[in-house]
Amino acid sequence: MKSWPYPRVAAHRGGGTLAPENTLAGLCVGAGFGHTMVEFDAKLSADNIAFLLHDDTVERTSNGRGAAAQLRYAQIAALDAGSWCDPRFEDEHMPTLAEAAQCCREEGLAANVEIKPCVGRDKDTGRIVAAETAKLWKKTPGQPPLLSSFSFEALAAAREAAPDLPRGLLFERVPDDWRAQTEALVCVSLHADHRHLDQALVARIKEAGLFVLAYTVNELERARELALWGVDTICTDRIDLIGPHALDG
Repeated sequence: MKSWPYPRVAAHRGGGTLAPENTLAGLCVGAGFGHTMVEFDAKLSADNIAFLLHDDTVERTSNGRGAAAQLRYAQIAALDAGSWCDPRFEDEHMPTLAEAAQCCREEGLAANVEIKPCVGRDKDTGRIVAAETAKLWKKTPGQPPLLSSFSFEALAAAREAAPDLPRGLLFERVPDDWRAQTEALVCVSLHADHRHLDQALVARIKEAGLFVLAYTVNELERARELALWGVDTICTDRIDLIGPHALDG
Protein backbone atom coordinates (compact mmCIF):
# COMPACT_ATOMS: atom_id res chain seq x y z
CA MET A 1 0.00 0.00 0.00
CA LYS A 2 1.40 3.38 -0.99
CA SER A 3 1.86 6.04 1.66
CA TRP A 4 -0.67 8.85 2.01
CA PRO A 5 1.05 12.00 0.72
CA TYR A 6 -1.36 14.52 2.20
CA PRO A 7 -1.36 16.39 5.53
CA ARG A 8 -3.35 15.16 8.53
CA VAL A 9 -5.55 18.28 8.46
CA ALA A 10 -7.23 20.01 5.51
CA ALA A 11 -8.90 23.43 5.65
CA HIS A 12 -12.53 23.10 4.57
CA ARG A 13 -13.48 25.30 1.61
CA GLY A 14 -10.27 27.24 2.10
CA GLY A 15 -10.64 29.27 5.26
CA GLY A 16 -13.26 27.29 7.13
CA THR A 17 -15.57 29.65 9.01
CA LEU A 18 -12.99 32.44 9.16
CA ALA A 19 -13.29 33.63 5.55
CA PRO A 20 -15.78 33.46 2.70
CA GLU A 21 -15.81 29.90 1.45
CA ASN A 22 -14.43 28.91 -1.94
CA THR A 23 -12.62 32.22 -2.51
CA LEU A 24 -8.98 33.19 -2.96
CA ALA A 25 -9.18 35.04 0.36
CA GLY A 26 -10.34 31.82 1.97
CA LEU A 27 -7.40 29.87 0.56
CA CYS A 28 -5.00 32.54 1.81
CA VAL A 29 -6.57 32.56 5.27
CA GLY A 30 -6.13 28.79 5.47
CA ALA A 31 -2.49 29.18 4.51
CA GLY A 32 -2.14 32.02 7.01
CA PHE A 33 -2.98 29.63 9.82
CA GLY A 34 -0.19 27.35 8.62
CA HIS A 35 -2.34 24.79 6.84
CA THR A 36 -0.76 23.09 3.86
CA MET A 37 -3.89 21.49 2.37
CA VAL A 38 -7.21 23.01 1.37
CA GLU A 39 -10.46 21.51 0.16
CA PHE A 40 -12.71 23.42 -2.21
CA ASP A 41 -15.66 22.83 -4.54
CA ALA A 42 -15.54 23.17 -8.33
CA LYS A 43 -18.46 23.31 -10.76
CA LEU A 44 -19.31 24.69 -14.20
CA SER A 45 -20.89 27.96 -15.30
CA ALA A 46 -23.31 28.08 -18.23
CA ASP A 47 -20.36 28.61 -20.58
CA ASN A 48 -18.45 25.65 -19.07
CA ILE A 49 -15.91 27.63 -17.07
CA ALA A 50 -14.76 25.68 -14.01
CA PHE A 51 -15.06 27.88 -10.92
CA LEU A 52 -15.40 27.56 -7.15
CA LEU A 53 -18.87 27.28 -5.59
CA HIS A 54 -20.56 24.76 -3.33
CA ASP A 55 -24.25 25.37 -3.96
CA ASP A 56 -26.26 25.01 -7.17
CA THR A 57 -27.36 28.64 -6.76
CA VAL A 58 -25.39 31.79 -5.93
CA GLU A 59 -27.72 33.30 -3.29
CA ARG A 60 -26.18 31.99 -0.08
CA THR A 61 -22.62 33.10 -0.73
CA SER A 62 -23.01 36.20 -2.89
CA ASN A 63 -25.19 39.21 -3.63
CA GLY A 64 -26.51 37.54 -6.79
CA ARG A 65 -29.45 35.36 -7.61
CA GLY A 66 -30.04 32.37 -9.83
CA ALA A 67 -28.74 28.95 -10.74
CA ALA A 68 -25.03 28.74 -11.44
CA ALA A 69 -25.66 26.46 -14.41
CA GLN A 70 -27.68 29.26 -16.06
CA LEU A 71 -25.15 32.07 -15.50
CA ARG A 72 -22.14 32.78 -17.66
CA TYR A 73 -18.88 33.08 -15.77
CA ALA A 74 -18.59 36.80 -16.54
CA GLN A 75 -21.86 37.29 -14.63
CA ILE A 76 -20.68 35.13 -11.75
CA ALA A 77 -17.29 36.85 -11.52
CA ALA A 78 -18.99 40.23 -11.12
CA LEU A 79 -20.76 39.18 -7.93
CA ASP A 80 -19.64 40.10 -4.41
CA ALA A 81 -18.90 36.74 -2.80
CA GLY A 82 -17.31 38.08 0.37
CA SER A 83 -19.51 40.59 2.19
CA TRP A 84 -21.93 37.93 3.42
CA CYS A 85 -19.10 36.59 5.59
CA ASP A 86 -17.51 39.86 6.73
CA PRO A 87 -17.47 43.42 5.31
CA ARG A 88 -13.69 43.29 5.04
CA PHE A 89 -14.07 40.70 2.29
CA GLU A 90 -16.27 42.96 0.16
CA ASP A 91 -15.93 42.35 -3.59
CA GLU A 92 -14.19 39.01 -3.14
CA HIS A 93 -15.24 36.99 -6.18
CA MET A 94 -15.87 33.35 -7.02
CA PRO A 95 -12.56 32.40 -8.65
CA THR A 96 -11.95 30.17 -11.61
CA LEU A 97 -10.26 26.85 -11.02
CA ALA A 98 -7.23 28.35 -12.77
CA GLU A 99 -7.09 31.20 -10.24
CA ALA A 100 -7.40 28.75 -7.38
CA ALA A 101 -4.56 26.65 -8.80
CA GLN A 102 -2.33 29.71 -9.04
CA CYS A 103 -3.15 30.67 -5.45
CA CYS A 104 -2.34 27.15 -4.25
CA ARG A 105 1.02 27.32 -6.01
CA GLU A 106 1.82 30.70 -4.48
CA GLU A 107 0.79 29.62 -0.98
CA GLY A 108 2.29 26.12 -1.15
CA LEU A 109 -1.05 24.39 -0.68
CA ALA A 110 -2.02 20.85 -1.57
CA ALA A 111 -5.57 20.69 -2.93
CA ASN A 112 -8.58 18.42 -2.56
CA VAL A 113 -10.72 19.45 -5.54
CA GLU A 114 -14.29 18.35 -4.87
CA ILE A 115 -16.19 18.00 -8.14
CA LYS A 116 -19.61 19.49 -7.35
CA PRO A 117 -21.83 19.16 -10.43
CA CYS A 118 -25.09 21.02 -10.81
CA VAL A 119 -28.10 18.78 -11.41
CA GLY A 120 -27.79 16.89 -14.68
CA ARG A 121 -24.23 18.01 -15.37
CA ASP A 122 -22.32 15.21 -13.64
CA LYS A 123 -20.42 13.82 -16.60
CA ASP A 124 -19.48 17.17 -18.14
CA THR A 125 -18.39 18.59 -14.79
CA GLY A 126 -16.28 15.56 -13.94
CA ARG A 127 -14.62 15.58 -17.33
CA ILE A 128 -13.88 19.30 -17.54
CA VAL A 129 -12.82 19.82 -13.93
CA ALA A 130 -10.52 16.78 -13.99
CA ALA A 131 -8.93 17.68 -17.32
CA GLU A 132 -8.32 21.26 -16.19
CA THR A 133 -6.97 20.14 -12.84
CA ALA A 134 -4.48 17.83 -14.53
CA LYS A 135 -3.36 20.62 -16.84
CA LEU A 136 -3.21 23.36 -14.20
CA TRP A 137 -1.19 21.32 -11.70
CA LYS A 138 0.95 19.50 -14.26
CA LYS A 139 4.21 21.24 -13.38
CA THR A 140 3.44 21.96 -9.73
CA PRO A 141 5.83 20.24 -7.30
CA GLY A 142 4.55 18.34 -4.29
CA GLN A 143 1.44 16.24 -3.87
CA PRO A 144 -0.89 15.90 -6.87
CA PRO A 145 -4.36 17.35 -6.40
CA LEU A 146 -6.83 14.85 -4.96
CA LEU A 147 -10.14 14.69 -6.84
CA SER A 148 -13.28 13.76 -4.95
CA SER A 149 -17.03 13.77 -5.51
CA PHE A 150 -20.32 12.48 -4.15
CA SER A 151 -21.24 11.77 -7.78
CA PHE A 152 -20.15 8.35 -9.04
CA GLU A 153 -20.83 9.49 -12.61
CA ALA A 154 -18.73 12.65 -12.22
CA LEU A 155 -15.82 10.73 -10.71
CA ALA A 156 -16.04 8.11 -13.48
CA ALA A 157 -15.78 10.89 -16.07
CA ALA A 158 -12.88 12.38 -14.11
CA ARG A 159 -11.08 9.05 -14.17
CA GLU A 160 -11.46 8.89 -17.94
CA ALA A 161 -10.29 12.48 -18.45
CA ALA A 162 -7.38 12.44 -15.98
CA PRO A 163 -6.58 8.82 -15.08
CA ASP A 164 -3.33 9.69 -13.32
CA LEU A 165 -4.91 11.94 -10.71
CA PRO A 166 -5.85 10.25 -7.42
CA ARG A 167 -9.55 9.94 -6.65
CA GLY A 168 -11.66 9.67 -3.51
CA LEU A 169 -15.36 8.82 -3.42
CA LEU A 170 -17.45 10.90 -1.04
CA PHE A 171 -20.29 9.60 1.10
CA GLU A 172 -22.36 11.08 3.87
CA ARG A 173 -23.15 7.66 5.30
CA VAL A 174 -20.92 4.87 3.98
CA PRO A 175 -23.14 2.40 2.05
CA ASP A 176 -22.90 -1.37 2.12
CA ASP A 177 -21.46 -1.43 -1.41
CA TRP A 178 -18.64 1.06 -0.72
CA ARG A 179 -16.02 -1.48 -1.70
CA ALA A 180 -17.55 -2.19 -5.13
CA GLN A 181 -18.00 1.51 -5.86
CA THR A 182 -14.47 2.52 -4.90
CA GLU A 183 -12.96 -0.42 -6.78
CA ALA A 184 -14.92 0.44 -9.93
CA LEU A 185 -13.48 3.97 -9.83
CA VAL A 186 -9.99 2.80 -8.79
CA CYS A 187 -10.09 5.17 -5.82
CA VAL A 188 -7.21 5.69 -3.43
CA SER A 189 -9.45 7.01 -0.66
CA LEU A 190 -12.94 7.06 0.80
CA HIS A 191 -14.27 10.33 2.23
CA ALA A 192 -17.13 10.28 4.75
CA ASP A 193 -19.05 12.35 7.26
CA HIS A 194 -17.27 11.70 10.55
CA ARG A 195 -20.59 11.45 12.38
CA HIS A 196 -21.30 8.16 10.63
CA LEU A 197 -17.87 6.60 11.14
CA ASP A 198 -16.89 4.19 13.88
CA GLN A 199 -13.64 2.45 14.65
CA ALA A 200 -14.67 -0.88 13.12
CA LEU A 201 -15.80 0.71 9.85
CA VAL A 202 -12.59 2.71 9.54
CA ALA A 203 -10.63 -0.52 10.10
CA ARG A 204 -12.56 -2.31 7.34
CA ILE A 205 -11.98 0.52 4.88
CA LYS A 206 -8.27 0.61 5.69
CA GLU A 207 -8.00 -3.17 5.39
CA ALA A 208 -9.41 -2.82 1.86
CA GLY A 209 -6.37 -0.72 0.99
CA LEU A 210 -8.09 2.67 1.04
CA PHE A 211 -7.10 5.83 2.86
CA VAL A 212 -9.80 7.66 4.82
CA LEU A 213 -10.68 11.36 4.92
CA ALA A 214 -13.33 12.48 7.42
CA TYR A 215 -15.35 15.69 7.18
CA THR A 216 -16.26 18.19 8.70
CA VAL A 217 -14.57 17.78 12.09
CA ASN A 218 -14.68 20.87 14.29
CA GLU A 219 -13.79 19.53 17.73
CA LEU A 220 -10.16 18.76 18.56
CA GLU A 221 -11.02 15.81 20.81
CA ARG A 222 -13.05 14.19 18.03
CA ALA A 223 -10.28 14.84 15.50
CA ARG A 224 -7.79 13.08 17.77
CA GLU A 225 -10.16 10.13 18.24
CA LEU A 226 -10.55 9.73 14.49
CA ALA A 227 -6.78 9.90 14.03
CA LEU A 228 -6.36 7.12 16.60
CA TRP A 229 -8.83 5.01 14.60
CA GLY A 230 -6.62 5.40 11.55
CA VAL A 231 -8.34 8.24 9.68
CA ASP A 232 -5.63 9.76 7.50
CA THR A 233 -6.93 13.32 7.06
CA ILE A 234 -9.65 15.31 8.74
CA CYS A 235 -11.27 18.28 7.01
CA THR A 236 -12.21 21.13 9.35
CA ASP A 237 -13.96 24.48 9.46
CA ARG A 238 -12.16 25.31 12.72
CA ILE A 239 -8.79 25.93 11.15
CA ASP A 240 -7.88 28.02 14.19
CA LEU A 241 -8.76 25.34 16.74
CA ILE A 242 -7.43 22.31 14.83
CA GLY A 243 -4.06 23.49 13.60
CA PRO A 244 -1.96 21.89 10.87
CA HIS A 245 0.07 19.90 13.39
CA ALA A 246 -2.72 19.13 15.88
CA LEU A 247 -2.74 15.44 14.91
CA ASP A 248 0.99 14.89 14.49
CA GLY A 249 2.64 12.15 16.45
